[in-house]
Amino acid sequence: MKQAGPGSRPDGATLVVIDMQRAFRDEGQWQVPRYREIVPVISQLQQALGSGSVFTRFIRDEAETGAWAAYYRRWDGMRFPSGSEAWDITLDVPGEAIVLDAPTFSKWGPDLAALVPEGAEMVLVGVATDCCVLSTALGAVDAGRFVTVVSDACAAVSDEAQQQTLALLKLLSPMCEVVTSEELLAR
Repeated sequence: MKQAGPGSRPDGATLVVIDMQRAFRDEGQWQVPRYREIVPVISQLQQALGSGSVFTRFIRDEAETGAWAAYYRRWDGMRFPSGSEAWDITLDVPGEAIVLDAPTFSKWGPDLAALVPEGAEMVLVGVATDCCVLSTALGAVDAGRFVTVVSDACAAVSDEAQQQTLALLKLLSPMCEVVTSEELLAR
């Protein structure tokens, strides 16, 4: 894939679906209230953007090293083992899709970077806007990728957190854009 020039974006954006898992859908400490509302929007984007989607999964590192030990003491109800159904993706994952696992909020790293070339566009959807989507967007922007966050295909822990996070992401324009699914599909 060729690299994009300043302010331009190459064809073939990569759709990255962040952490659409049971742990965030089902009742519990990490439940995202509007999770189910974004599922049909993500499905529509999957169909429109074609193959090549990337799905991520947050999977707890059972070693709980460093500050993670304190984090899991706070969220003790989420100490599921790595093989737990809580980490299952709730959407249909196409056969050609890639699934990346990480025990961190940000899913940006060497594996995802290899799938989104420098200067290319990454379209982010999923949960939670105020945590894993935000931290993934920041890492990708720092690495020189264009990031588009689809506001109605993301959900946060509250409506207030959603609006605050989207406002913060808009400050990173043109490196990070926030659009609705309708705006993205109209391009």
